[in-house]
Amino acid sequence: MQDDPSLQATDHAQIRVLIVDNDRDHAEAMLEALERDQYRCTVATSGPEGARLIAQESFDVVVTDLVMNDLDGMELLQRVKESLPDAEVILVTGHATVPKAVEAMQQGAFSFLEKPITPTRLRAVVQRAAEASLLKKSNWELHQRLDERFGFEGIIFASEKMQKVIDRVKRIAPTDATVFICGENGTGKELIAQAIHQNSPRKGKRFHPLNCAAVPENLVESELFGHVRGAYTDAREDRIGAFEYANGGTLFLDEVGDMPLAVQTKLLRVLEERVITRVGDNRPIRVNIRLISATNRNLDEAVQRGQFRADLYFRLKVVTIHLPALRERREDIVPLLDHFRKQLAKRHHKPVRQVAPAVIRRFFAYDWPGNVRQLRNAVETMIVLDTDGILDVDDLPPELAEYEPSADVAIEPAVAEASVLGSADAAGADNVASRLIGQPLSAIEKWAILETLKLTNGNREQAARILGIGARTIYRKLEAYAREESS
Repeated sequence: MQDDPSLQATDHAQIRVLIVDNDRDHAEAMLEALERDQYRCTVATSGPEGARLIAQESFDVVVTDLVMNDLDGMELLQRVKESLPDAEVILVTGHATVPKAVEAMQQGAFSFLEKPITPTRLRAVVQRAAEASLLKKSNWELHQRLDERFGFEGIIFASEKMQKVIDRVKRIAPTDATVFICGENGTGKELIAQAIHQNSPRKGKRFHPLNCAAVPENLVESELFGHVRGAYTDAREDRIGAFEYANGGTLFLDEVGDMPLAVQTKLLRVLEERVITRVGDNRPIRVNIRLISATNRNLDEAVQRGQFRADLYFRLKVVTIHLPALRERREDIVPLLDHFRKQLAKRHHKPVRQVAPAVIRRFFAYDWPGNVRQLRNAVETMIVLDTDGILDVDDLPPELAEYEPSADVAIEPAVAEASVLGSADAAGADNVASRLIGQPLSAIEKWAILETLKLTNGNREQAARILGIGARTIYRKLEAYAREESS
């Protein structure tokens, strides 16, 4: 048997194996065979000792004799399942106890080895068990990354409007209700749909997105429900559709407002009966999916014009989520800017430390017709073009380079608090702090006033509102700073 490339001999040292056998000679023989392949092995010569090690340490594979005094392999199997759910258990048994070993496999054991055991056979089975254990761990890590990316904490916002959206999503996610998401292009409708799925009882099943506007009109029905061989020209084999592919999970129909009327009728029937029929077939197939749909169109108007079925519209919008445009929640612009700066700088291997105040002010004032998607693309353009580690006006894409915000643009205090630091990363913030720590309060106050004035492009009234002080105070402070410099 050839070794899997994912577990070459040099990687075996990362795999921890526990050998449990009350026959010391047999345990040491297995130890020698596995250490030859560089596995990290620990030996226990009794069931209770093995149980203690399982409770106190971490192992990837446990090889245990089935028949032992005091505490046998079946009991150890249960201990492993409780304490080390990612570990795999291999049972060693004599001929007389093979039926018992088969029973153990039904209870979750990975495999069993019948005595006498050859070193080659032992190493082969341990390698497969190690691969299975690593796969479990990688799947768990994947789910963790999905939770981080599509969980609520993965949605970047600071505005009250988005807080209300998230609060609504948190109430919707644990249910099985059909959800309708509306909002302009680029507002993050698919991200919200993924968050709903990832925080629902269906999270272990598929999330399948289908953009109805991107599918040719004559193929929408086939994409949704599948087809059988010969259903139409070029249908050379059976093909399952989105409903079957997402069975048990969540189907996300984006741009559902662009769906042809003929397909709308069939979709309504599927939602009511939970049964699909492939194109060219008469055999009904039962499906169990949660449907989330989204559109950037006004479906109320489409219904009035006869372009969208009213009964389907009401069937889709059991629960509605409206995503506000980015210009309606400007408090989210700077947090999103900083989030994408860190994310994309890492992706492009660029040491971008901070964003210049002039850029922050321009981002905050811009209306973002393409919403979050456009903002992300703008940040990526700037990072790719940047040469000095600071995103400044010379890095701006054309639509922002040509845009000049008016002097009276008001930046919210909460946004300014992050912006005054120039959206620096942790190291940049530490540098600012290190310069100010140990300084008199008057010096810290001066720094805060002057940096806020940079942010507001010299607008003293706006700076005063951000800092929570009177405009006359700023005037007096500036006069004092001027006298200090002239003296």
